[in-house]
Amino acid sequence: MNVINIKSIRKTYIMGTEEVHALVDVSLSIDRGEYVAIMGPSGSGKSTLMNMLGCLDTPTSGLYEFNGVNVSEMNDNQLARVRNKEIGFVFQTFNLIPRSDALHNVELPLVYGGVNAADRKRLAREALTHVNLADRMHHKPNELSGGQRQRVAIARALVTKPSIILADEPTGNLDTKTGDDIMALLEELHLQGNTIILVTHEEYIAEHAHRIIRLRDGKVERDEHVDKRVVPKIEEPV
Repeated sequence: MNVINIKSIRKTYIMGTEEVHALVDVSLSIDRGEYVAIMGPSGSGKSTLMNMLGCLDTPTSGLYEFNGVNVSEMNDNQLARVRNKEIGFVFQTFNLIPRSDALHNVELPLVYGGVNAADRKRLAREALTHVNLADRMHHKPNELSGGQRQRVAIARALVTKPSIILADEPTGNLDTKTGDDIMALLEELHLQGNTIILVTHEEYIAEHAHRIIRLRDGKVERDEHVDKRVVPKIEEPV
């Protein structure tokens, strides 16, 4: 079943007297449970597409359906509700509140969603345990490593049990080893049934996904599925 269905999406910005065509006739669908990477060079339209998928922006024209509902024509309040309940965001810069501990940072989407205090704490604890941070719940961001901060951000993305996890350059501020750990966690979350959409300019990061959508000049240049099957090694006869 499609969680995302986009048909002939266009996004045009007016810059002074010029029109900038950020997305040009983009059509694609993403099924529930997929692990998709969106790639492209600077200016390809991937950030604009990410903002569109995350309901942070609306198209100039075209259709965007999220879980079968047309979001192309939603107002700001309706878009905010979709963002809060249906989309878990993971950003390169973590976007944690410095003075709040991990538990409160993870609770925030539930606060905005009107969930009562007892349920908020229970769900936030469950999410932090899910990302192996049960022993760091009361640590503030400056008391955590970069990888732990990103795990808090992932727990915050998971806490509302969203339809998709949208990760924008999730390893961009991490060293290679820590980045690999975060990618392993995203793979684990995917295997548990989560729909993950990863936005990156790094080829080796995109290769963790099972499908890669490549953009160029605001258009889908290629949409390819990655074969993740393990091919058994055949021993040569001696």
